This record gives sequence, structure tokens and C-alpha cells, in this order.
Amino acid sequence: MKAEFTAIVKKDGDWWVGWIEEIPGANAQERSKDELIISLRAAARDLMDIHRQAALKEAVSDFEEIALVV
Repeated sequence: MKAEFTAIVKKDGDWWVGWIEEIPGANAQERSKDELIISLRAAARDLMDIHRQAALKEAVSDFEEIALVV
């Protein structure tokens, strides 16, 4: 499943910094814009996986997973 998110990026001195609007805590800093985009994608994947694992742990058993399109 693919999802689309919005990255806010800017040059700050010698660095590129960025945040993903829809995912609190998903941010990165890199020397180039291309490296920043790669790092932001990784941050998004990592945070979504952390949240998914936490949700599965809370559900424990006898749960159903339903795909949502927002």
C-alpha cells in the first residue's frame, strides 16, 4: 500500500532540514536535498512501523485489520 505525505523542506546554512506534515516526529537533516528526501522517507516508515507495532501490542488478539483510505 502506498500513501502520499507532504514534506516541508528548506535550506538552513549548509544543511537541508525537513519535516513530514502528517507524521509528528518525522524530521531529518542532511547535507543535500536528495539525501534529505531519502531520510524523510525512512523516518516516515520507521515511525509508522513503531505505531503499528504499538497498536498490535495493545490489541493483543482477536482483532481485525481493515485498510482505510483517507
